[in-house]
Amino acid sequence: MIPMSFSIEVAEAMKSGQPLVALESTIITHGMPFPQNVETARLVEAEVRANGAVPATIAVLDGTLHIGLDAAQLDSLGQAHNVAKLSRADIAACIATGGTGATTVAATMIAAELAGISVFATGGIGGVHRGAETTFDVSADLHELAQTAVTVVAAGAKAILDLPKTFEVLETLGVPVIAYGQDEIPAFWSRQSGIPAPLRMDSADSIAKAHQMRGLMDLPGGQLVCNPIPVEAEIAAEEITPVIEAALKEADAQGIAAKAVTPFLLDRMFAMTEGRSLTANIALVLNNARLASEIAVALHNLSHKSAK
Repeated sequence: MIPMSFSIEVAEAMKSGQPLVALESTIITHGMPFPQNVETARLVEAEVRANGAVPATIAVLDGTLHIGLDAAQLDSLGQAHNVAKLSRADIAACIATGGTGATTVAATMIAAELAGISVFATGGIGGVHRGAETTFDVSADLHELAQTAVTVVAAGAKAILDLPKTFEVLETLGVPVIAYGQDEIPAFWSRQSGIPAPLRMDSADSIAKAHQMRGLMDLPGGQLVCNPIPVEAEIAAEEITPVIEAALKEADAQGIAAKAVTPFLLDRMFAMTEGRSLTANIALVLNNARLASEIAVALHNLSHKSAK
């Protein structure tokens, strides 16, 4: 039996049939410094509640998979050191050995599906790293989207990645990539990537119907909903691209690789943009939580309508 614990809020929501939105925990442990990480996590949870759903922040604490964290657990995780960064390859081992770890997109999707949660809000997904043709560094997030039936709301893939290759892999894997409200896939900090969106949808209802239809057709995998950062928070591509290139050169020079790459790059970009990259990151995560909540509510209403 999987050691799994549900927070009081999540357990009550499940019992009463309220819509839920899963949230990852690597943004807390590997994405931002304390106390901004915990403050942001609380803001994201509040945004989910304000839009009619219940937040379920997911993490592994002392060998137990937690679906929803209480205030004390959130504070403790935000200040913890040497927390494992969990993906598909190591989440089971972390639980089995009594470890503590924060969940990436892939691990959060796995946990959400186990808990019966269909919608997940994050910042940006992982993908194909630049230079992957020689390093083979490709995030497990892409394959997870192809096999785990969760709709993921993100501001696209992180812009530090090779975006054309990332979306090419998603196409090959048969993952629906839906741009919300525009014809181009957003590029995390920027609203435009230059990559045409395979699918466009303009409402949470449409996205929820597509999720439901995939289930009815027994199609494996989830959906990636690419939600552009709000206009007022955007850092335009022509401004952010030179910063990304400089951070990538630093990482290469220092031999930073594997799971350490993304946290290093985000930290360097924070310094080089004088904090603007983090401000934009918070804005896009809140925006994604808002849309994910609307999708969860729409899916909840669809399910109830189908049951009648």
